[in-house]
Amino acid sequence: MLSNVKIAIADDHPTFRDGLRRLLETEPDLQVIGEASNGEDVVHRVLELKPDILLLDVAMPPRDGMTISRRGGLDALHELSVATPKTKTILFTAEIEAPDIVEAIRQGARGVLLKSAATQLLIESIRAVMAGGYWVGSHSVQNLVSYLQSQILEADRRKFGLTPRELEIVSVVAAGLSNKEIAQTFKIADDTVKHHVSNIFDKLGVSTRLELALFAFNQKLPLKNIV
Repeated sequence: MLSNVKIAIADDHPTFRDGLRRLLETEPDLQVIGEASNGEDVVHRVLELKPDILLLDVAMPPRDGMTISRRGGLDALHELSVATPKTKTILFTAEIEAPDIVEAIRQGARGVLLKSAATQLLIESIRAVMAGGYWVGSHSVQNLVSYLQSQILEADRRKFGLTPRELEIVSVVAAGLSNKEIAQTFKIADDTVKHHVSNIFDKLGVSTRLELALFAFNQKLPLKNIV
């Protein structure tokens, strides 16, 4: 077990930060050493405290008193990726769009996890990242480059097998549409959408919409601008 993992939490909700701190500190090897409520604040706190792990919400105000924006977290990540390369960032957020996932990983984020995930997945993601791996969705990826290369090789072998309609479904899932919104967009039944999504998951070997979006962008699937 890793010991003395120092963690900073960046989220604009004080109640959530307090609850997350209490949860993390039930683990003997995890210690929350600082909190931040906006993009500017998190940059200052991380530079000051130099935590091992930063749990960063994407949707935060860039500065105190400003409106919440997805750029609040992403801009902070960009600045910190250069200034504090030893701090490993895990995006821990309520929702995130596929282009932001790709940008965050390019900027140096080591993990992406939704707040709706089970507590144990958060703990596992922290330990996986501390051990030198990446965490995407619900599983650890020890070497992201090798993982993506293997996915490309597998994609070449299988040719994905996506139908034109399934590729359209991938495009709108990557754009963040829900099943209901997809059904309305294509004027098809909700059950038909669920069937398409299930088939796509099976063909591409992913298990969540987050993983599907990340796969689609990294594999440069010919996504369509439908919405």
